[in-house]
Amino acid sequence: MTPTKDASAGHAPRRWPAWIGDVVAAVLIVVAAAASYPGHDLLPGNPLGFAAAVAPAAILPLRRRWPIPVLAACVVLFAVAAFTGALGDGLELATAIAVFGVAVRTDRRTTLITAVVTAVLLVGIGLLSGIASPFEPRTFQYAVTIGFAAAAGEATRSRRAYIAAITERAVRAEETRESEARRRVAEDRLRIARDLHDAVAHQISVISLNAGVASSALESRPEAAREALSTIRSAARAVLGEIGDLLAMLRAEDSGGASDAVGPAPQPGLDRLDELVARFRESGLEVTLRVDGDLARLPVATDLVAYRVLQEALTNAHKHGAEHRVHILVEVRPDAARLVVRNPVATGASATATASGAGHGLLGIRERVASVRGTVEAGPAPGGYRLTVTLPLPSDRVDPRHPSPQPGTDELR
Repeated sequence: MTPTKDASAGHAPRRWPAWIGDVVAAVLIVVAAAASYPGHDLLPGNPLGFAAAVAPAAILPLRRRWPIPVLAACVVLFAVAAFTGALGDGLELATAIAVFGVAVRTDRRTTLITAVVTAVLLVGIGLLSGIASPFEPRTFQYAVTIGFAAAAGEATRSRRAYIAAITERAVRAEETRESEARRRVAEDRLRIARDLHDAVAHQISVISLNAGVASSALESRPEAAREALSTIRSAARAVLGEIGDLLAMLRAEDSGGASDAVGPAPQPGLDRLDELVARFRESGLEVTLRVDGDLARLPVATDLVAYRVLQEALTNAHKHGAEHRVHILVEVRPDAARLVVRNPVATGASATATASGAGHGLLGIRERVASVRGTVEAGPAPGGYRLTVTLPLPSDRVDPRHPSPQPGTDELR
């Protein structure tokens, strides 16, 4: 159900203007006052009683602004009409309408107190004026009519409050949905930027370094220049392939997960660590790699994070390392995977930038590691720069991609 404009303002939707109800109530009150039936004939000889009987028709429209004073005036007019012998059904109807107006515009406690006090006053006026006896049905009629008017007003007020509440929730949900959409867009932008950085940063670094080698050795060492150009070509192909895989993955997400004839390439993991190390060795970086434990125990998300961390660490070591050497330890424990990367760094501005974690590389590492609830320690260490990453592993995990170790195989250390 879609709330109407009136509902959004906290009021129930109306099918007709408010003044139409006031006119109908006034007509009923005047007709009841002017009607002639046994025991009730006001026009010939009781002008005061007639005036008291028809006065509520003029004051009831004011109940929307002053609900309780209008109700008090109706009770006073009820008493005047009762003691002058001119009490009719019109005044009882007017008092009930006034009680309804109080219930709609006040809280439940005020409505209950007002209804009880009004019912007691009407019954007391009826008994004191002599128009009703304690056991006459008309005495109970006053209390029942006031109670029904109060209950109807309370129900109307509750319904209006309910409509206002659900309208407010709908507006708040719409605002929340827009905020959530903006947050997801920001996260997607960050993820794309991180993936693009991971895909091209180390290859661009390799291209840049080898371009420098080729330019300096073009005349004096042509063979070294040709080898550097060959490395540049391989790195360019690799980076174009990784960018193509990234774009294919993004297109698959934009199309709602619909798969093409050839799906996007899977995300890399530590099963491609030897290939990664080989590429850096070809570019002139001396890499010492040690792997302790079963890499197959890493979950898919942790495996990807570990690969990207080592990829970025090797890129930084290649760019900032002093001797083009790096030592890597990959240790898989029962509760966590630990990655340690150490390399010498040059003195001066380059070392200062590396030690302070300037640039987006270390920031990207921290963000990726935080996504799997890991920890990062980075900073100067004896012999150069040290990066230590700890990635927690779930206990007793069975990866469907890899069978469990057969009896007789080496246990994890």
